Amino acid sequence: MSTPHSPSSRHPAHPHGTSLTRSTGAYAGEPVKVLIIPGLHDSGATHWQSWLQTQYRGAVRVKQHDWHQPELDRWADQIGETLARSSDKTTWVAVAHSFGCLALARHLALHKPESGASCGIRAALLVAPADPVKFNVTERLPTEGLGIPSTLIGSENDPWMPLERARSWAGHWGARFHNLGQAGHINVESGHGPWPLARYLVDQMIRDQQRQRRIDRAHPLELHYAI
Repeated sequence: MSTPHSPSSRHPAHPHGTSLTRSTGAYAGEPVKVLIIPGLHDSGATHWQSWLQTQYRGAVRVKQHDWHQPELDRWADQIGETLARSSDKTTWVAVAHSFGCLALARHLALHKPESGASCGIRAALLVAPADPVKFNVTERLPTEGLGIPSTLIGSENDPWMPLERARSWAGHWGARFHNLGQAGHINVESGHGPWPLARYLVDQMIRDQQRQRRIDRAHPLELHYAI
């Protein structure tokens, strides 16, 4: 399936896994890394998440101990363990799919800034989240925002989440909502291998993080007093 209204012609993917963060232009600086968070059974070699991972130097995939057992807290903990292997100064943009979206939401709920357990994830793309009702985890998910800028993409015929419930969770999480139309579960079976729209949205999030870092550097005193 081709992605409708994809901006790929205006924002082609860079070859050889390069990314915006390697440039020496306006967004130069320490790299913003991409964190791939697959859903149940992992994302295979032809899945759009696997393709997206090749587009960014230093991108990291969260690897679950058991891809076939959807244990929310264990999956959320594994996100934290993956982040802990990198510098605590690293800025991350997370890209989650299906049950991985629920694991990310749980992780963020447990690592809010006010809790003192800082999380390096600063933005997120949530694609075709699984319905929490199916896994009996609704009560363990945040309903008052994720605490970071995010975009949630849903589908009109996703067997794992009705569109209106996806829209409702976007509201709970404070995420921008995008209806992709008749796109199934937005996976290999629905024709989503290389997916320029995902690349485009992640590039935007990287730009935003680089821009915010420049602002913070330019106004260190204001940042200090804000804290």
